[in-house]
Amino acid sequence: MTKAVKSLRESTLVRWIALITASLSIFGAYYFNYALSAIKPMLESILGWNSGDFGTYTSSYGWFNVFLFMLIISGIILDKLGVRKTGLGATIVMFIGTFINYWAISHDFGTATFLGMKVQVFWSSFGFAIFGVGTEAIGITISKAVVRWFKGKEMALAMGMQMAIARLGTLLALAISIPLAKNHTVTAPIVFALIVMLLGIASFITFSILDIRLDKSEADLKVEDEEEFQIKDIKMIVTNKGFWYIALLCVLFYSAVFPFLFYATDLMINKYHVAPKLAGLIPSLLPFGTILLTPLFGGIYDKKGKGATIMIIGAFILILVHGVLAIPFLKEWWVAAVMVIILGVGFSLVPSAMWPSVPKIIPEKQLGTAYAVIFWIQNIGLLSIPLLLGFVLKSSNPEVAPNKQLIKNSIEVALNNNLQKNVFNEKDVKNIIEKTTSGVIDSVVQYAQYTDVTPFANLDTVSYKKDIQAAIENNISSMTIENNEQGVDKIINTNKESLYKVVLKYKPNLTYNYQNDLLIFVTLALLSLIFAFLLKREDKVKGYGLELPNIEKKEEETNPEE
Repeated sequence: MTKAVKSLRESTLVRWIALITASLSIFGAYYFNYALSAIKPMLESILGWNSGDFGTYTSSYGWFNVFLFMLIISGIILDKLGVRKTGLGATIVMFIGTFINYWAISHDFGTATFLGMKVQVFWSSFGFAIFGVGTEAIGITISKAVVRWFKGKEMALAMGMQMAIARLGTLLALAISIPLAKNHTVTAPIVFALIVMLLGIASFITFSILDIRLDKSEADLKVEDEEEFQIKDIKMIVTNKGFWYIALLCVLFYSAVFPFLFYATDLMINKYHVAPKLAGLIPSLLPFGTILLTPLFGGIYDKKGKGATIMIIGAFILILVHGVLAIPFLKEWWVAAVMVIILGVGFSLVPSAMWPSVPKIIPEKQLGTAYAVIFWIQNIGLLSIPLLLGFVLKSSNPEVAPNKQLIKNSIEVALNNNLQKNVFNEKDVKNIIEKTTSGVIDSVVQYAQYTDVTPFANLDTVSYKKDIQAAIENNISSMTIENNEQGVDKIINTNKESLYKVVLKYKPNLTYNYQNDLLIFVTLALLSLIFAFLLKREDKVKGYGLELPNIEKKEEETNPEE
């Protein structure tokens, strides 16, 4: 019997190795995407940012993708140049954007502003915007790569596994960014991201080698040539009603999840009074759940179908979670933990069915551009929603940032005036100021629940500053410091305890009320459900097969005895 030439994709082992090496290239992107979000309170207490600055930073991810149409351009480049060249370029761009962000956060630009933003916020956002171009480009590249390697096979499971590997980065960011920053500096999480991204570049090169071998394995096969992508194909995509339903479902659903993760750690600290060093662990339960469940639900879709129904169930879960989190009097940490776990289930359901459904609606030659347009629309949400959330949070809590800045400035002046310059170097002084400030503010937010808050306009700032300085002077004058290292820790711990009492005396508002932001998430969840139902109806009309399994059933072609 003549042995047939087989495509490399027919090897289960090689197929899955290709998936893993491609997916690891985006692992670092998912890590860095949330690295600074986890340390939002430290950005405020140490760098002097406010929620408006943070909203600007998180929204900057979509600056170039949306306004310069870089995502659309990336999709066209992908369809023209292919997976390998586009993916390698994207991973390098991610690294460059992250490095610019590191440079910005590690430099002190003082009080200078540019285009109405703090200079540091501008450069940090600029780097994040470049990073966003690379991240979205690698995202659509890997999506097309999965279709190339898994079409007619376990495509939903493969896409679920790809997302699971990537979201390990999100889990890691939420879990370790705060410990890294507190034990080292605020730039430590970014340094870690740079290292991981270098490994991602190496991983994608490995995938590219396998992809070249795939081409060679199919050189002698009768593979149907695809018509080359043309600009007119964009019109075919955007005039497809089913495409728009899935695109709008995508932007609404992801806007109710990704921006939530940007603010989730801060929400746990402010509403549920979780210790800052542990606050990131609760949001990390969401990606942990998706890591396990997205491949599972993808496998179900592959074998059983029901893709449109799966998306509707996921949208229902989203409404439940944000609705419960928005209930004002539910402030127990375990309520938040349970809701985040349930959100992980909903977040596993929708993407596991949504992304494998796109190839059923759009021809393969247009997939790169189709994914690019969907991601571009998604980026409009990821740009506007975080900006809206930051604006609403700042407007709803106008006194929080000034109160934090007042504490920082008072501590900074007092410590600079009282620390012995011959004992402590500039780095030590900066470390003492940063950790004292963040420690005092964190303790007040976690433990102090005074209701009769003093309005900022009525705060006796002169006496307030004097009391802070007097407390620091008394602490330092009464200390016996035997060595530099012991002295740093001793000063930080002693000052945190005494300054906590000073802050309680004046009762400034240091706690954010997230109620209005949570209501925005509820609205987004409701809208996503509407478009999930519209998509299911369109599938019935056009017969896309969203409710049908992905795995193609073929007749046995080999001899069982072979």
